[in-house]
Amino acid sequence: MTLFPAGIGRRDDLGTDLRAACDALDEEALIPARVLSQHSGVWLVAEPDALEPRLVHARAKLREEADGPPVTGDWVALDDGDAIAAVLPRHGVVVRRAVGEGRAERQVLAANVELALVAEPLPEPNERRAERLVAIAGAGDVPVALLLTKSDLDPEADATALRLAREIGVPDAIAVSVRTGDGIGAVRSLLPPGATAVLLGPSGAGKSTLVNALLGEERQATGEVRESDRRGRHTTVTRELLSLPNGGLLIDTPGMREVGMWDGGVDDTFEDVVELALACRFSDCQHDTEPGCAVREVVPPERLEAWRKLAREQAWVDDRRAAARNRERLGRSLRGVQRDARWVKGDE
Repeated sequence: MTLFPAGIGRRDDLGTDLRAACDALDEEALIPARVLSQHSGVWLVAEPDALEPRLVHARAKLREEADGPPVTGDWVALDDGDAIAAVLPRHGVVVRRAVGEGRAERQVLAANVELALVAEPLPEPNERRAERLVAIAGAGDVPVALLLTKSDLDPEADATALRLAREIGVPDAIAVSVRTGDGIGAVRSLLPPGATAVLLGPSGAGKSTLVNALLGEERQATGEVRESDRRGRHTTVTRELLSLPNGGLLIDTPGMREVGMWDGGVDDTFEDVVELALACRFSDCQHDTEPGCAVREVVPPERLEAWRKLAREQAWVDDRRAAARNRERLGRSLRGVQRDARWVKGDE
């Protein structure tokens, strides 16, 4: 029995693609493996036909790559010294802005996923937070399904799920309760054999409890929610790729209280605003006080304010990324001038 009994991708030729990706690196004896989790400078990886995963290190240069070190879900190439030599091409990447005020750095949460499950707890789901999670998934071209957990706390859970999904533009929404079992089968149906999903949401949303229900065993630690603020404790401390009984794969993640924008996704999440804005009198309409606005009277004020906030945040990130690229180009130019000057002087 292998670690991934039903395969690790949707395509039958995935193994061939991985070998080709390793061969393209022009280094002998490289073999593909998938990152299951990361732990203080070491990575737990598994080869497609492995019986057991193993811990490996990564080459020093990978820690300095612009895309950062390997992350959970990555396909990597291992050398004959059991070190990660390279990260293979990614798809379905979920990225947020790194936590911390004023930071303009990216943090990859998961790679090579086909679906993002955005979890919000009932009876009071946070629509604005869900919008942000949907936006960062959309920026990586990752489809989203909304899970409203603890549905036993809301007698109108199904209606709430449909309403919230409609308001944030998500096609699929499931009200789920581990306590009663409602919705568990529907969630399983979203995770077919070979497909990889990532579970995103805040602490206290019951993500680890849901993962245990999907696994059929008490694998992930769970904790009580504080009565004072209904927040949970971080019982999941690292992102981990888990194999489900039906052959689907799920990346469990720690609870997130900050979801900063990085790579766009605002327009995808606010398609209603974007489409209505085409009829505005002014092309740069902010849908505030401008005359001839086609959005202001249709979109609810709180959703419109959420759009403004995310758009401003994305513009801030884009400005700082552009400034960083300019500094890098200037640095390369200066190094070239200095090198030419040394050559003229005969120092090289």
